[in-house]
Amino acid sequence: MDRRESLKALAIGSLGAGTLLIGCDSDVKTEEKSAKDAKKAASLEGYGRTPEEKERDARLMEEQFFTEAEMATITVLSDIIIPADSRSGSASEAGVPAFIEFIVKDRPENQTPMRGGLRWLDIKSNKLFGKSFTEASEAQRIELVDMIAYPENAAPENQQGVAFFNQMRNLTATGFFSSKMGIEDMAYKGNTPNAWDGVPDDVLKQYGLAYDEKTLAECLKNEERGQIMTWDS
Repeated sequence: MDRRESLKALAIGSLGAGTLLIGCDSDVKTEEKSAKDAKKAASLEGYGRTPEEKERDARLMEEQFFTEAEMATITVLSDIIIPADSRSGSASEAGVPAFIEFIVKDRPENQTPMRGGLRWLDIKSNKLFGKSFTEASEAQRIELVDMIAYPENAAPENQQGVAFFNQMRNLTATGFFSSKMGIEDMAYKGNTPNAWDGVPDDVLKQYGLAYDEKTLAECLKNEERGQIMTWDS
């Protein structure tokens, strides 16, 4: 199972699983779905939220928890965990940083562990390289991430970093594989409607059968799929 397959299993299954993976690409991605865009989407008819839920979503969207520096670190880390590949874009391109920003506002119990973990990462980076995590070179970032991405190999003094990276990895996998890009990456077909156009003509002919005009007119009109059925009077 490759890294992306493992993260897919992590996102679909238990978020507490200890799957251990690491990538190598870490370019900072700045294109994220803005809070205003998300708020606008939340206000659209048909979004599936109750008025109370829409109001709460809008309020959360207006708030900002992470600083710009923290969001930059989250972006780098999420792209280390899920970089772009031949199948799809990276975690940041799927909007994972914005997802994590929303999650910590929606679930405040995540705020202290995430902010503390980001702080730990910068302190560790400064001790090792004399610069913050985002200022470090790509090789230095990977060197640091390797210290905390594999719990069984991590040094005792890095356990806070291990806990933070586990949470970061879980949130990244959840955000990516619940996004449009991630669902397409999984080739998930569960909610994709299909169109059945009847028994193939060659099979009907094989058994000397054919649809009558009434069946063709009432049951095999794919152009009317999605319309609400009405009963014959």
